[in-house]
Amino acid sequence: MKKMILVAGGAGYIGSHVCKAVAASGYVPVTFDNFITGRRDLVRFGPLVEASVTNIAAVCEAITTYNIEAVIDLAGSIDVAESVQNPLKYYENNLACKVPFLRAVGECGVRAFVFSSTAAVYGEPVAVPISETHPLLPKNPYGWSKLAFEQILRDHHAAGGPRWMALRYFNAAGASPDGDIGECHEPETHLIPRASFAALGRIPALDIFGNDYPTQDGTALRDYVHVSDLASAHVLAVDALLKGAPPAAYNLGNGIGTSIGDILACFERLGWKVPHRYRPRRAGDPARLVADSTAAKKHLGWTPRYADIETIISSAYRWHESHPL
Repeated sequence: MKKMILVAGGAGYIGSHVCKAVAASGYVPVTFDNFITGRRDLVRFGPLVEASVTNIAAVCEAITTYNIEAVIDLAGSIDVAESVQNPLKYYENNLACKVPFLRAVGECGVRAFVFSSTAAVYGEPVAVPISETHPLLPKNPYGWSKLAFEQILRDHHAAGGPRWMALRYFNAAGASPDGDIGECHEPETHLIPRASFAALGRIPALDIFGNDYPTQDGTALRDYVHVSDLASAHVLAVDALLKGAPPAAYNLGNGIGTSIGDILACFERLGWKVPHRYRPRRAGDPARLVADSTAAKKHLGWTPRYADIETIISSAYRWHESHPL
């Protein structure tokens, strides 16, 4: 019988790609989502449990019903700027409500827990590329909420809780290579989708927040990683934990710094002009975030397949082109 994996937040952008990768690997993903931000049309790869992670009875019933072997946790709030404006929402959704969820997972006998974390745990980098030994000093409540839950996982495991891995994403982007799934948030705040909207004429212009950073062109520099490559890392993390691997936190990025100016130039090389305008910097945004993902490659065997920025942008644009708002 195939092993069943509970994917909390599995109806979201990254979550649905994770479910697709889980199913392709031979496991069965059980999507656990309350659809506050997730989309029903993205639940295609296994059973659905419609519930919130705060519904502990539903969590335990799902684990028992499906004989869950591991949990992948992607539930929570993800907007850095919103976290600065509404920090309590982030400490509630990403931290406080996760404690009973984690307790229930362990009490129901699940021994492997993969957590969707973020590069925002590092804050303003003191060295680039950033390795897992970099100081942890987030600049925004989003990053603090993720870092605090990583610490909870560490402490809970030391006291007998599940083995865990925290996957620290850099900038997730792109759409599945077969065009099956893409990025669709409401509202959409991420750079590459909004650049696609501007190129397609769906918004007047792309807002660029800050052109006075200490970078080569004054715009913020990020490490863009294809969402399908992120998804594959979750499967590798589940595999490793089920085989007894120790807890760990791993960076997931391509090790390539790409500025917003570079993104605009890439769109133009591909034939899509992006109208844009500059706005003041947003609070909580570091100038540079670039990953050193050596540890994930060494210990998980993770090998990104879609690292080229043109591949990432093209997959995203083509998906948005074929999916009108």
